[in-house]
Amino acid sequence: QVQLVESGGGLVQAGGSLRLSCAVSGPTFSTSIMGWFRQAPGKAREFVAAINWSTGRTLYAGSMKGRFTISRDNTKNTVYLQMSSLEPEDTAVYYCAAGPSGSPRLDEYYYWGQGTQVTVSS
Repeated sequence: QVQLVESGGGLVQAGGSLRLSCAVSGPTFSTSIMGWFRQAPGKAREFVAAINWSTGRTLYAGSMKGRFTISRDNTKNTVYLQMSSLEPEDTAVYYCAAGPSGSPRLDEYYYWGQGTQVTVSS
């Protein structure tokens, strides 16, 4: 069973930065793509970014591109989401997810972490 554990969330002022981490354990052969999603209160979960473990190729939601950077450390089985110029609208629970295909669709990710709260104050 693949397990994903997020960390790094917290409270930050607008304009600040945070780096989220997602540690992956278990049989990772079916998790070629790692993604980050977020869910704000009262809103649907939305795609943020994804990365291919092998190639490092990335995909971003249009609104996040330029402020958020996804990366991975294969030696540590860890994926990161560096967030900068944070805005109150970025407040959400951020989830790490894993799946076999590079897609922004939630249903194409088979494994999910428990989420980490990010709160941006104005």
